[in-house]
Amino acid sequence: MSIVAHLYNFFIGVDTHARNHVYTIITNTGLLVATGSFPTSRAGIKRALNWAGRRTGGDLDTLWVVEGTASYGAVLTGHIAAAGYSVVEAGRMDAKARFGVGKSDELDSYRIAASVLALRTDQLRWPRQGAGVRQALRVLLAARDAMTTERTRMINSLTALVRTIDLGIDARQSLTDDQVTEIAKWRARNEDIDVSTARDEAIRLAKRVLALNDDLQDNHDRLAELVEASPAAVLLAEPGIGPFSAAVCFTAWSHPGRVRNAAAFAALAGVNPIPASSGNTHRHRLNRGGDRQLNRALHTVITNRMIHDERTRDYVAQRFGEDPTKKSKRELKRKLKWYLARRVFRILNGLETSPAPA
Repeated sequence: MSIVAHLYNFFIGVDTHARNHVYTIITNTGLLVATGSFPTSRAGIKRALNWAGRRTGGDLDTLWVVEGTASYGAVLTGHIAAAGYSVVEAGRMDAKARFGVGKSDELDSYRIAASVLALRTDQLRWPRQGAGVRQALRVLLAARDAMTTERTRMINSLTALVRTIDLGIDARQSLTDDQVTEIAKWRARNEDIDVSTARDEAIRLAKRVLALNDDLQDNHDRLAELVEASPAAVLLAEPGIGPFSAAVCFTAWSHPGRVRNAAAFAALAGVNPIPASSGNTHRHRLNRGGDRQLNRALHTVITNRMIHDERTRDYVAQRFGEDPTKKSKRELKRKLKWYLARRVFRILNGLETSPAPA
């Protein structure tokens, strides 16, 4: 396997920020060529590309290494790719290397450029494709996450309010949808000022919850439409995978070649087995790293399958016959998520055919 430093003449590290990006050009031996700072505007990015082209002689055998290709560096990444250059995400950097050296944007951009020199080519982290359906799904997923968080906060506030002040609603258990709808239909009454104020606030919270319910349903419908129009449509034939889970898997996978193999995708999802053996105990534990949204989506699918999918239920019954403990249940879910992540990767890459829906 080739070393990255052997394949490119120049490396450009970019430390990205909201207003300015800092660029550092080095050779494949780590020699500093130039450092510059440019605004994040369209004109600023164009100036940065021209600046880099002059100092590298217009050599397209230049690898751009950008920090945050999916966040602050997303726009820049698109311009770099459009200009014909190769661009990758910054490699992993050891924070201990800063001790005794210090920190600045210029030093950070140099470290970013140098972070890929010693890597093998299969270790490069290519950015996700940002155009078309995948980008639209990313926007919808981010919006859904924000709306879900707000809805939870509103329900918690409403529950706390009706439990604190007697407004005539039974809140000993979690509020049901019918109770929220009932609260939203309340009208002003002739009550003491404290109760009247609390009732007005309860009505406001309930109406906001109902509005968010409608927004989340619209978001789900739009997600379903886009997933059907994407390569992730084949995932919908898999038991337990709905539009939301399929969208999360697709946006994480992005395109063929971004993740090198099924094992790497499992690691990205944080479901790969990590050795946790000691002495006479030989076991693996859950990986608490990786893409937590992808991990959560896989967990939701497996939980659904353990309830509704006959094959999964049979497998769980067989394994729980050996050791029906809570610890073994966590281990079992980890194994099932690991299997699912590898299968999702193979389906998206066309290496495995998803069964036709019943």
